[in-house]
Amino acid sequence: MQPERLIRKYSNRRLYDTGGSRHVTLEDLRQLIVAGEKIKVIDDKSGEDLTRSVLLQIICEQEQFGSPVLGSELLEMIIRFCGRPMQVLLSGYLEQAFTTMLRQQETMQSEMAKALQTPFAPLTELARKNMELWDQMQAAARQSFTPRGADTAKAAQEGDGNTQAASSKAE
Repeated sequence: MQPERLIRKYSNRRLYDTGGSRHVTLEDLRQLIVAGEKIKVIDDKSGEDLTRSVLLQIICEQEQFGSPVLGSELLEMIIRFCGRPMQVLLSGYLEQAFTTMLRQQETMQSEMAKALQTPFAPLTELARKNMELWDQMQAAARQSFTPRGADTAKAAQEGDGNTQAASSKAE
């Protein structure tokens, strides 16, 4: 697992990425998270962990100005769960549900990537099988149109040739 990227929050509310040695915005942090980075935000003076509140700010900004994910009804349900005994259960359930959904999404993306890398693999296999069947059909057609006497005469000639070769070796 990769280490968390340390972000310092200064008293002037600016965020500083210590790994990238630059000031960052909430949108920059969102892009890091989308790319799979783990972040940890700490207050520069007190050393207090501010990660959760910054993550909530990112979600809030995304919901307000971006494309919303959380509908009003869902937000109301979350608010109703807060402070109740089932709150811990809800957190665990949502975490597990999102983890499962992300795994399924990754699996689907990898399967799609495989399909796009070799899009004609199934068709190639089908064409190979069709060619085998075509060869079998042609061989059967040749056999059905070849006179049976010609096959026996041919076999007899081959048999006579083998017999003559065997007798000459014996002498």
